[in-house]
Amino acid sequence: MIVNRPTLPLAQLGLARAYALQARSAQGADADAARAKARAAYQDFFTLWKDADPNIPILIAAKSESAKLQ
Repeated sequence: MIVNRPTLPLAQLGLARAYALQARSAQGADADAARAKARAAYQDFFTLWKDADPNIPILIAAKSESAKLQ
């Protein structure tokens, strides 16, 4: 991934949120698959922002959202 683009981490977060929404509206294996994709996308976002200030509100929100998927 190219990390010097400021919109890339936010796009990754949007993808994670889309998969999480899909997981909530799907059932069975489809929900499980979407949940796994959401977890992976959140992890990619956290990797991109590993050096970010931990007090950034969007990062705090993403951590909370990710924890709900566990």
